[in-house]
Formats: sequence, C-alpha cells, structure tokens
Amino acid sequence: MHLISLLLLTILTIATPIFAADRAFTTAKEDVPVLTKEAAIKALQVIQGEVLSVSPTDIPGFYLVAMRMQGKIVPIFLDHSGAYLFSGNLIRLKDKANLTESYFQQLNPIDISTMPLDEGMTLGNPEATQQIIVFTDPHCPYCTQLHQVLHEAVAANPDLAFHIKLIPFKASSKKIAETILCNKSMEQLEMAFSGQPLPETTCETDAITKNLNLAQKLGIRGTPTMLLPNGQIAGGTMPLNDLLQLIEKNRAATK
Repeated sequence: MHLISLLLLTILTIATPIFAADRAFTTAKEDVPVLTKEAAIKALQVIQGEVLSVSPTDIPGFYLVAMRMQGKIVPIFLDHSGAYLFSGNLIRLKDKANLTESYFQQLNPIDISTMPLDEGMTLGNPEATQQIIVFTDPHCPYCTQLHQVLHEAVAANPDLAFHIKLIPFKASSKKIAETILCNKSMEQLEMAFSGQPLPETTCETDAITKNLNLAQKLGIRGTPTMLLPNGQIAGGTMPLNDLLQLIEKNRAATK
C-alpha cells in the first residue's frame, strides 16, 4: 500500500482545482445523476494521468475512476457531479474491508508467469493451466487447515497446481522452513503440517529470504495467502467448494 499512498498524496497536493470542477454529468432513469467518462476527464484534467474507465460503486452517488499514473492504475472516487473527490483508504465497516486496496489490486493484477517458482514445491499437476502460488507457514493453524483443502482441491480438479512458498513470519517456524526448503522435500512439508518433528539438517539456503522479500514486494503481510491464476490475491482459509469457486472466478485465460 506504500505505492498507493504516494500516488494518492500526489493527487491531494493538486486537488484544490478539482473541488471547483464544473458539475458536468448526465442523468439516468428516474433523474439519477450518472458520472460519465468525459465528465471525469474534465474534473481530473489538472492531474497528470489518464482516465481509463468510470464505474459505479456500492456507495450511493460515488463512482470508481481508474486512472493510470506513474505506471500504475490508481482507484479514485468521484461523486456523480465530478465536483468532489475522495482519495484515501475507503473502509467498508461491516467487514472492515479496505476497498481502496481491493480496487487497486483488481486494477493491477500480478503477472503470475513472472513469479519465481524455484524456492518452493508443487502440489498437483505442474502442467495445469490454473497455477496458484500459496504463501504459507507450517506453524500457522489456518495454513494447516488450508493445506488439507489444497490436497482435496487437486483430487477434485487435476487441472490445478499449487506452488508452495514458505514464509516463516513466526520465529518458531524459521528452522522448520529452512529444513524443508533446503531439502525441497514434500514429505517433510507434510510432516511439518501434521505436527511431526523433522530431522536435523546442516545445509543452508537463502530461499526464506527470497520468499520473504517477494511477499513484501507483493504486499503480503500474513499467511495463508494465495496468488490466484489471474493475478489477484486472496487471504485466509476456506472450505473446498469455496476454494474451487474462487479459483474458477479468477481463472487464467487459456491460450
């Protein structure tokens, strides 16, 4: 979210003229005002960026404007008149969801094909069309729950591959993760998730550092977290049917 904050700060430093923008909008059925792309472009003309799209939000009277700035697509919220701009973290109180962060993620999917897979292990079909990266930790209870569901998922759908990346946010997990990654052992991974002790190892690896750096780059702050086939991020554990539906909704385009 640091990049989002910087981009939004850029908007705020030049925001004064926007609040004086002309009230340019069209009207839908029953005289409900609708913000058009042309009106959004006019309202945001003092900002260096390109308005890509305008779409309604769940907030009455406010629209999501996708704007390309500094190589990223930034979510900006305008009212239907184009006279009022909201820039910052928009929180939905009922579930404490950060909608700004969610919109930013949706507008800027990660190219999963560029993700390094050497520092992990694969559960499922390596040739599957739907590839998912799972950031996990054997000492995380929710990770243990999800890991079992991953086994159920590959049994239910042979066109799935889960690439397991260990990120020991807990200090107690570091030695276990080092042992597993040093040996690249699926057997030891399963032992760790089932609570069995692992044999001592004397080898060294920088895989954990690489995984943690990647997680930080992607804005991943907890486990379990999945990078889905279409580049979207989903956190937490869930039942099998919910996982399969989530993957189906976020399928990678087949070539």
